Amino acid sequence: MTYAFPPGGLPDQSVNPEGAAVFTDAYAVIPAVTQRDIVTSFLPGWKGMRMWVLARPLSGFAETFSQYAVELSAGGGSDTPEVDDEAQSVLLVTEGQLTLNIDGKTHKLTEGGYAYLPPDTVWTLWNDDAGLCKFHWVRKRYVVADGVDVPPPFVTSDKDVAPIEMPDCNGVWATTRFVDPSDLRHDMHVNIVTFQPGGRIPFAETHVMEHGLYVLQGTADYLLNKDWVPVGPGDFMWLRAFCPQACIATGKEPFRYLLYKDVNRHMPL
Repeated sequence: MTYAFPPGGLPDQSVNPEGAAVFTDAYAVIPAVTQRDIVTSFLPGWKGMRMWVLARPLSGFAETFSQYAVELSAGGGSDTPEVDDEAQSVLLVTEGQLTLNIDGKTHKLTEGGYAYLPPDTVWTLWNDDAGLCKFHWVRKRYVVADGVDVPPPFVTSDKDVAPIEMPDCNGVWATTRFVDPSDLRHDMHVNIVTFQPGGRIPFAETHVMEHGLYVLQGTADYLLNKDWVPVGPGDFMWLRAFCPQACIATGKEPFRYLLYKDVNRHMPL
């Protein structure tokens, strides 16, 4: 298993600027090649960090979440990473070691490490290692539901959660689910989806859930609305509700992506 991350840097002057980035009314594609040093952002209250903002709520588009790719230099981090008490987060480490403290308990997350942080949680994170630490960060404002408790925080790893095979696919399509889909405490899922070469979504999905899809490994042809788009490691896809989607895994290695979706709540009217 490998875990892609923005490449940074800057192409030299010989590179053709015509690119594959797409932004439509139904979807966006942000290729890895566009995730360079000149588009990074920084946050107050942090030390030794930079980040790529891959998604943010946009009126009339995808409105429920933000997604960052964060790079911490040695000694970098924050004692106040989250400024919104109503926001929940998922972290996935792609490189290095992250020291995460949740309500006074310390966890060491390495490559594939995964953490869920509910709203109104006291947490800090620091890179106490000598090298860079890189992680993906998905944020969504939690929607309270009557009679439903807020879920507790938890820490696990992609390597410790067995993928669940989808039905009628001979094992070529599987999902690593870090939360039980029937657990109504959770109003978002951030999973890892894996297709073996040649595996596919055998119909054009059309549904209410918004998506952020960050390709961690492998290649595929991905159907977005009416367009087939080739994607590979580090490419990000951003889908608004009801955008048709499907994929066919290409190449010789598994096609894996980090998938966000909003679930389990009434639609606001």
